[in-house]
Amino acid sequence: MGLATRRSTADGVTRVPGTEPTHGDWFGFCGHYWTTGSCRGSFRLPRVDRTGRPLRPADGRPVDDLGRLVDGRGQPIDESGARLLGADGVPLPAAKRSRLCEDTVRRRYRLNDAVLQGSWYRCCDGQIRKLWDCCSVSPRRINGDASVTGYCRGKRKVFCVVYYDTGMPC
Repeated sequence: MGLATRRSTADGVTRVPGTEPTHGDWFGFCGHYWTTGSCRGSFRLPRVDRTGRPLRPADGRPVDDLGRLVDGRGQPIDESGARLLGADGVPLPAAKRSRLCEDTVRRRYRLNDAVLQGSWYRCCDGQIRKLWDCCSVSPRRINGDASVTGYCRGKRKVFCVVYYDTGMPC
């Protein structure tokens, strides 16, 4: 990535538009940093709803596994809520809207035991944000380092993280 696309802040954190802020080998959002990378979905920031399904980070609107906005029935829509049409004028079919940890991480990384478990809370933009661990028995985290213990139940360890904005003021 070219230096022209990087932005540094007063706190020395390098920010690349559309990605998680990083500081060396640290990852984070909302002023909290850790060494475990985010679970990979349609966007670099792993925002999810209360069931663990992906949301567009910028505004919390639901998206499918392809990153398209969807309506309440899972149909792909544009910004105004109109159904997306193919080149032939026929409405595009719905795609899956998988849970980021229990479905996408399991499938992509072959971790059949991945589950959302450990969590902690931060005040972010005036609301409580739940930072949630996607846990597995894998000896490695998504970024290749040794798994972090102590945050998950049983023999599971942190593989990657997601977040949920609760909407509750703080």
